[in-house]
Amino acid sequence: MSDITTAPTAPPSVHVRAVITWLAIFPLVSIGMILLAPVSESWHPILRALLLTALVVPTAVYLVVPQLMRAYGATRRAAAKRRTARV
Repeated sequence: MSDITTAPTAPPSVHVRAVITWLAIFPLVSIGMILLAPVSESWHPILRALLLTALVVPTAVYLVVPQLMRAYGATRRAAAKRRTARV
C-alpha cells in the first residue's frame, strides 16, 4: 500500500542524468584502463577501446548508474521532507 501523502517526484533533468552517468563512467574507465594496460599494451587502440567499453558500459548501465540514481532520489526525497517539515 502506498502513502498517498507523498507526491511522485519528477525525474531528474537531463543535466543531472549526464553528471550521474559521468560519475559512473569516469571511475570505471580509469580503473579499466589501469587493469587492462599490462595485458593490452601491444593491442591496437581500437581493440583496447572495444574491450574496455564492452566491460564498462554494461557495468555502468546495469549496476552503477541505478545505484547512483537511487542515491540521488533518496537525497532529493530527504531534502523535500526537510523543506516540508520547516513549513
